Amino acid sequence: MTFSRRRFLGASATMAGAGIVDFPGKHTSSITFRTHSQADPAANPPIELIALNRMAYGPRPGDVARVQQMGLTAYVDEQLNPNDADDALCASKLVSARLRIQYDAGMGYPAVDEMRSLRTIIENWGLAQLWPLTKHPAYQERIRPVEEVRAATLIRAVYSKWQLREVLVEFWHNHFNVDAYSDTRISATWPLYDRDVIRRHCLGNFRNMVRDVAKSIAMGFYLDNAFSRDGPANENYARELFELHTLGQENYLNHLYNRWRDVPGALEGNPIGYIDQDVYEAARAFTGWTIAHGQTISGSLRLPDTGEFAYVDLWHDNAQKRVLAFEIDPNRPPLADGEDVIRLVSQHPGTARYICRKLCRRLLADDPPASLVNTLANIWLTNKDAPDQIARTVRALLLSDEFASTFGRKVKRPFEVVVSFLRATNAEVTPNRDLFWQLQEMGYRMFNWGPPTGHPEESAAWLSTNGMLRRWNIINQLQSTWLKAATFDLPGQTPPGLTARQIVEFWVGRLLAVPPPTSTMNRLIDLMRQNGSADAPPTGSTDEIVDRIKSVVTLIAMTPEFQLR
Repeated sequence: MTFSRRRFLGASATMAGAGIVDFPGKHTSSITFRTHSQADPAANPPIELIALNRMAYGPRPGDVARVQQMGLTAYVDEQLNPNDADDALCASKLVSARLRIQYDAGMGYPAVDEMRSLRTIIENWGLAQLWPLTKHPAYQERIRPVEEVRAATLIRAVYSKWQLREVLVEFWHNHFNVDAYSDTRISATWPLYDRDVIRRHCLGNFRNMVRDVAKSIAMGFYLDNAFSRDGPANENYARELFELHTLGQENYLNHLYNRWRDVPGALEGNPIGYIDQDVYEAARAFTGWTIAHGQTISGSLRLPDTGEFAYVDLWHDNAQKRVLAFEIDPNRPPLADGEDVIRLVSQHPGTARYICRKLCRRLLADDPPASLVNTLANIWLTNKDAPDQIARTVRALLLSDEFASTFGRKVKRPFEVVVSFLRATNAEVTPNRDLFWQLQEMGYRMFNWGPPTGHPEESAAWLSTNGMLRRWNIINQLQSTWLKAATFDLPGQTPPGLTARQIVEFWVGRLLAVPPPTSTMNRLIDLMRQNGSADAPPTGSTDEIVDRIKSVVTLIAMTPEFQLR
């Protein structure tokens, strides 16, 4: 992939001269991006910079020195054992955060316009507090919990000490994607899905995670399994369980086989993949798994309206089933059929390879070495019943030779661009809806991606011309007075007495893991020095120097190097 540096330099000149960012010349529908390893295969940045740009959302001031002193292994082991009691800065930011809620008066409720705390987060609201919001007449109250989780997600990404957990929480949210805005029963109870399912299991056991996802309000309503009953079963959840959550499309073999016994390994009880018949049978296994929302079971018999997971035996298909060559006997105890399906798909070798490849694509490269994927898959399967199965697998990935030698093979997604800039500049963050709208304009729809696939992981999906333009513009917008999502003190962080060259070098070192080309450095230095010497402190009024520092930092964040991880 090749990124046109000429485009960057042209845009830099435009921005420096007019205070805006735009592409020079003719617009095209897409661009290509040259990764660091392709441009300069001889060198990788120090391992602490690789780690902080991959298993974290980039370094904050002091992080590089800390990781360098600890060493990679100690840092990885620390991150794999997060302790919320040791995260005071993030906790204080969550407590002090305020997010506006505003709506007009309606039938039976007054108008509201207030800056409200993230109370569903900091007070750990449970189902008994959240479920009544599903009936609130004001739509903004019904979606308020997911809005608070979005704000908390940004705060944690910027400030949490436990960066690896935040990276993996984003990964698993994307893997088990749910559009939280598709149903207000989902949006009103979203803190439960985030806290009790994704965060709880992000470093734990995959089978347990799949089980709790299957029983969640979010997935139950999103993929309609809450309405599935015998005659016939709803296949939506079962289909995505196979295609997206576990084995993946790479192990779908229906184009080759249409009978279970024909799949290689099936007669020995170890089919190498799955076919449509497995999906149909699995859907039958999950009939009767529902969420109690006051629906009628039969006649005058109704479930309570509590939002709790429920199993309705009258709705369950109790007949014999066969999934992945495993025969499920008829008339088994409640939940047993579905639990068996979850075990079969979660612990299948194809699932191990699929999940480990996805982890590599998130933390390493779009095209990870097959040898590494296979090594990780073996660790995954060896620890299939371990409570820290995911953590053990991720540890092996982070300490692999490939992790340390392939920097620049991934491009930051929009959320990473924003968060890494906020972290590097030590910004004070104020989450608001306008910022999330800007992220949406960049193609990143937090908790609002419609299809069950989740956001694209491959870098190419994020490299359209329009996408790159918005990446550049967001750096300006974050510092604007209208967005009001963050405040910065860039001059105050610049050590006093530095020459123009040293100021540029200081901020390049703060923002970039790999230095830009000499030509780019020279342009940045020219901007900083103006008519003065590069090797003397910059001349001009205080306001002029402050403006130049801000412009230099902004331009550094627009370089191709800032986009890499």
